[in-house]
Amino acid sequence: MDSVRCALRLLPGDGAPGQAGWRIQRSLVRAGRGEHQSVGSHRGTDQPQTVMLAADEQDRRTTTRLILVMRGLRSLAYGLLSVLLGIALAGEGFSPVVIGILITVSLVGDMVGTYVIGLFADAWGRRRTLALLALFMAATGVIFGLVTSYPVLLVAAFFGTLGTSASETAPFLPIDQTMMAQVSTPERRTALFARYNLVAALSVAIGALVAGVPGLLTQIGLPLASGTRLMFGLYAALALIVAGLSLRLSASVEAPLHSSTQPQNSRPRLVPPLHRSRGIVWRLTALFSVDALAGGLVVQSLVVLFFHLRFGVPLTTLSVLFFGANLLSALSFLAAVPLARRFGLLNTMVFTHLPSNILLILVAFAPTFPIAAMLLLLRQTLSQMDVPTRQAYTMALVAPEERTAAASVTSLARSIGSATSPVFSGLLLQGPLLIVGLPFILAGMLKAAYDLTLWSIFRHVRLKEEML
Repeated sequence: MDSVRCALRLLPGDGAPGQAGWRIQRSLVRAGRGEHQSVGSHRGTDQPQTVMLAADEQDRRTTTRLILVMRGLRSLAYGLLSVLLGIALAGEGFSPVVIGILITVSLVGDMVGTYVIGLFADAWGRRRTLALLALFMAATGVIFGLVTSYPVLLVAAFFGTLGTSASETAPFLPIDQTMMAQVSTPERRTALFARYNLVAALSVAIGALVAGVPGLLTQIGLPLASGTRLMFGLYAALALIVAGLSLRLSASVEAPLHSSTQPQNSRPRLVPPLHRSRGIVWRLTALFSVDALAGGLVVQSLVVLFFHLRFGVPLTTLSVLFFGANLLSALSFLAAVPLARRFGLLNTMVFTHLPSNILLILVAFAPTFPIAAMLLLLRQTLSQMDVPTRQAYTMALVAPEERTAAASVTSLARSIGSATSPVFSGLLLQGPLLIVGLPFILAGMLKAAYDLTLWSIFRHVRLKEEML
């Protein structure tokens, strides 16, 4: 019993990462069940087992809440900047193609960061890595709020994190996915990913609404540029809060010691280690990169810029529109869970995404702002249902010890795809090409091709949790 009490004291997270996590708790439960009869077997094991299970569940809940809060704060910042960034840069005299280049550089930086995270996050420590990423995000906000030199902004965009889209492209994502898969059971995994993305979408919606504040402040005499700087300051402040919360996560989120697929003294791999799941992950990687390539053509910052340039819509109106669009996305996450339970993860991914792609194409042909806004809102009711199902599907397909590598590789593929297209979208939003709306047409067609190919390749693959 003394050994059980001693081990219980480690549960809050003392000791080396991975040693105070689920492995210790599982070994304690096994001890409580009598596998080691010499430990207090004459005193009974029900009470220690109950305490250990309660500590295990409480740790899971606390960890889950912290992950969701951090995602919410980051997404609030992303929603704010995704609406504000394009208009703010245009106000400084930057052309659409120059803005597209800046967004591309930012996404390339996210791609490099995701690659590095896939190699070293587990070794460095997931909590420490999250805090470091958040500090870089805060520095980006400060620089964009104080500096207008384009070369400096390019450097900051590459090394930092810019909220250019309603969805997260930064290296935070693979770490979050791995931690959530680690602290959830298979039957709860899809629901947790849906909650994760629901929190993100609601926060992005609120951030989009807050982005209209500089326009309102002009009514009391504050210049629009000054209000914009305040919003960049808010972006940095939110990132600093995330950095602090990252360090409050328990040690249970760290990589288990037995999950390393590489000898301790070997040189770091240039590719995240994949063995049993390699074939599946590489097929998913190729497909996800096509979807992200299409998504990069219509990142939220460029869609906002399109509405602003083509229809002359002011910032305050656009902030309300994208608040509604992201709110509808949040509601779609709620529908994803029952649909996935009824029809399966893959079918939900594909057959909710296809209609949204048709609506995306139709936005390009809208003659007026109200019609374009209506089509955009209709699209948002469907377009994000594939996000939690895609994340849960990826985690379910791969071996548990390879989830960090799989999440990093697939996220890296999405970063590569999305990084290559904003500059072309910027070119297509200039001059007479603006009225054609080619980014919407190309994005919709590519996304539809991705959906159909994904379904044709994986439609015969059955997941264990879907066969229960």
